[in-house]
Amino acid sequence: MNSSQKRPTLGLLYMDFVLQFFHPSNFKGWPDKIETVTYHWKNDQQRLINDIKNKKIDVLIGNIPATAYETFREISKALPNVRFVPSLDTQFSNKSKENVTRFCKKYDIPIPPTHIFYDRKKGYQFLEKTRYPKIIKKSYGPSNYGGYFVHKVDTFDEAKQLLESKKYNPIYVQDFIPMSADIRVMLIGHEPVCAFWRRPPEGEWLTNTSQGGSIDYQNVPKEVLDLAVRVSKAAKAEYWACDIAVGKDGKYRILECATAFAAFPYIRDWIGQYLMWLFGNGQFKKPHFPINNWEELGKISPYLLRTMRQITFGQYTPSSDADCFTPLAKTSTNELLVKDLSQEEWPSDIWNFQDNLGRQKKSDSKPAPATSKNSAKTAESISANADNAFVIPPTDETYRYSLSRTWDIKKPSLFFIALHPTCEEDHYDDTLIKKCIAYAKQHDYGSIIIGSLFAYRAKNISDLKKACDPIGTYNDVSLLENHQRAEKTIAIWGNDGTFKGRADEVKALLPNLLCFQLTVKKQPRSIKGLANDMTPVLL
Repeated sequence: MNSSQKRPTLGLLYMDFVLQFFHPSNFKGWPDKIETVTYHWKNDQQRLINDIKNKKIDVLIGNIPATAYETFREISKALPNVRFVPSLDTQFSNKSKENVTRFCKKYDIPIPPTHIFYDRKKGYQFLEKTRYPKIIKKSYGPSNYGGYFVHKVDTFDEAKQLLESKKYNPIYVQDFIPMSADIRVMLIGHEPVCAFWRRPPEGEWLTNTSQGGSIDYQNVPKEVLDLAVRVSKAAKAEYWACDIAVGKDGKYRILECATAFAAFPYIRDWIGQYLMWLFGNGQFKKPHFPINNWEELGKISPYLLRTMRQITFGQYTPSSDADCFTPLAKTSTNELLVKDLSQEEWPSDIWNFQDNLGRQKKSDSKPAPATSKNSAKTAESISANADNAFVIPPTDETYRYSLSRTWDIKKPSLFFIALHPTCEEDHYDDTLIKKCIAYAKQHDYGSIIIGSLFAYRAKNISDLKKACDPIGTYNDVSLLENHQRAEKTIAIWGNDGTFKGRADEVKALLPNLLCFQLTVKKQPRSIKGLANDMTPVLL
């Protein structure tokens, strides 16, 4: 970058009643005045916009709490020349646990099986027949930390009593995954800068330190750090934190991820140093964060550690015995500097379910379903406005738009289009799913996605034909996005794909569809019963 270029004017965003994360002292050495602006809530948008314009702020830095997130999406649209750091898209996961789930589903990031219901009747129907124990969480609200809104329930009666008391909306349910601990990883510029174990007290399951959990900094697995880096890159985050569950089954799953997290002042200094490099037009060096620095810093008393400021590290040359494991792959400078802000990844008119669904008046009658043509128009609109977006539509016990299984994130995906999803829970692998996995593994793919001509969950074709909207409002959107995402798309829907002319609609929507064989009725044959060495051909 050219050091003769003018430095941008930095601004720090503060809010009444919200603890400050950054202070100008975190940007030690920045030669220009760092402006500050404060949001006072209650119809303060226009005054804040004017204040930002008057102070000629180019880069506005600060975390936005859940209850102000949608307001600030509107504020950011009114300030197209101001870069928000982190961006509103990056802060999508800050708003709610539901948003964390949708973010993770989009990028095939492992999470516990999760079910979200805005229709309480459907939520209770699910809870009445599901297996226990389950975890119920408060998804959205002004205070969402410390484990105080996370509940383990062992029966339907216990779940219903909790929900009647707490009035959580939506109903957010996860499978209970027995875990030995969880690990928090903090990252700056997609590099881990701090990581520590959080272990529950004896006989308990919550790991939060506010609930009695303990922490230690030693021997964090490299696989956990790699997963955290992958999540940070997916979020395009300047700084980030992940809570990763270490299951007793040996698997790692994301519990939380966000730009808002508790951090000692020296870590906030590191973020400041990184942002100075990012926006300093070549006038500042990129800070170096040695891998495993936290193992040594963690030996210092936390009472002393929280007073330490402006810790820096020099570079070193690794020797054959200097590292406990292979260093993490470094993120390229271009990957850190280039950030396309011209398009929204998570536009509120699609993804703000809290307002779009959660606050609508509930009624026993269903809204009129959209036709397939309307769905196709929606798909075209989304594709045109967000080339790389992958839409995860709302899912419940009535519809399932897609299902995925991943075993190697470095390899491409294979997309299968079946007839309709079953009524089984999403984590259950039936015969069809197992067959698709076996085929994909034999042909060196790293994941599969399974969509359907009809998104309605049904036991059989007779039940499907009784549904008032078997296709599902968002199904064409999901099919189009998965088709664009996968390396190949293979149709396996069988003879019943002709119902409602659906097969022809999907063939017109998705170019270059493949199949293994055609049936007598000229429909793509199911993968069941076929050999794994079959080569697909154009449909």
